[in-house]
Amino acid sequence: MNNPQRSRRRRRASQPPRELTPCPEPVVIEGVAEGGKGVARLDGKTLFVDGALRGETVKIAVTRRHPRYDEAVVTEVVEPSPHRQSPPCAFFEQCGGCSLQYQDSAGQIADKESILIDQLERIGRVTPVEVVKPLTGAAVGYRGKARLGVRYVKSKQRVLVGFREKKHRGIAEMDTCAVLDDRVSALIKPLAAVIEALSVREQVPQIEVATDADTVVLVFRHLSALSDNDRIILREFGDSHRVRVMLQPAGIDSIHPLPPDSADPLSYQLPDEQLKIEFYPHQFVQVNAAMNRSMIAQAMDWLDLSSDERVADLFCGVGNFTLPLARRGSRVVGIEGEQDLVNQARVNAELNGFDNVEFRCHDLFDEWGQASPNPLGRFDKIVLDPPRTGAQRLCENIEEFQARRIVYISCNPATLARDAGVLVGQKGYRLERVGVIDMFPHTSHVESMALFEQVK
Repeated sequence: MNNPQRSRRRRRASQPPRELTPCPEPVVIEGVAEGGKGVARLDGKTLFVDGALRGETVKIAVTRRHPRYDEAVVTEVVEPSPHRQSPPCAFFEQCGGCSLQYQDSAGQIADKESILIDQLERIGRVTPVEVVKPLTGAAVGYRGKARLGVRYVKSKQRVLVGFREKKHRGIAEMDTCAVLDDRVSALIKPLAAVIEALSVREQVPQIEVATDADTVVLVFRHLSALSDNDRIILREFGDSHRVRVMLQPAGIDSIHPLPPDSADPLSYQLPDEQLKIEFYPHQFVQVNAAMNRSMIAQAMDWLDLSSDERVADLFCGVGNFTLPLARRGSRVVGIEGEQDLVNQARVNAELNGFDNVEFRCHDLFDEWGQASPNPLGRFDKIVLDPPRTGAQRLCENIEEFQARRIVYISCNPATLARDAGVLVGQKGYRLERVGVIDMFPHTSHVESMALFEQVK
């Protein structure tokens, strides 16, 4: 889900530093902050250091000063952390897609867990009863869904395809990507060449990528109409690389296949649940299929369902959690704010032969209370999988559902902490357990799962 405030922050962060002031003495990195920056103290002031790891002694240069804290970058590592490594990607210094490749996987997970617990305690004033072992998987080749930026650089007379540059607004020069699905990584250089051959090469800002086990779909966004020759060029590219080509001349509703390709959905399997879930390239699904399977298995275990319980999957999407819940014989309601996703979830329920699940379209950020009673009903247990903004309104009205157990999947530790503060501090729940899910290795993104139980 797009977040305009987050986009504005990203644009500001890409601007050149206003100053660069070397510090004569090394500093010791005492902790880690959200975003993966090291935390130190200098002259009694907090310092956030880009490129530093917990426990290291580093030389730094201050890049920005603020009233309560300063920002800095590492200029030399004096005493490295045992978790420091050489970045596995040759384009790490230029590309802004992955920010933590200088740290090994064990260090990344430990820091993400530390950030999660710190946010829960500092923002929500909540301490979990148990911190469970993180869910981890492959650190490369895991990303099956992405948006690749495209830019024609006149000064270089060439097209760049990839992710944003680390310190500027352009596209990083890259030939491959370590975290993308290998089939997609191999296409970065050929994609730059084929777009360079188009008459509208300056009017192609992005390519949406979606994959399943058998298919790679590329959705080319183009701001000007394609010529007949452009279509021939893209058709030959799709045929030679065995990918499905789709075009997007306007909004999402304008997406259509380049003939003779089809508009058939993609799909992913949940073998443990004996489920097949279909989706279209523009629809939200988890980018890391292996971690998604592990996440679902843990959620089902934590919920401990029985066949006589009524269960809600809030922010259900295309049915990622709803259908595994239904497989266990519970009476399940999936609720989602986007009608397009609700329609697809219904298709998936029919595809898998379920008759004990229903889907509703409802704005889960809507208010309710005495003036607007809960329209969703009561549930014994709830799966809650909101966007980065969290589910504050739902948590503030959680007593309307009377759920004994809530599994909350979060992609933002700050909003999880805020909502946990409401559930534990105001609504009579206990945070039984919490754990990190390594959905996005090599990035500062922190995915997690929390279990809340009603205190009897």
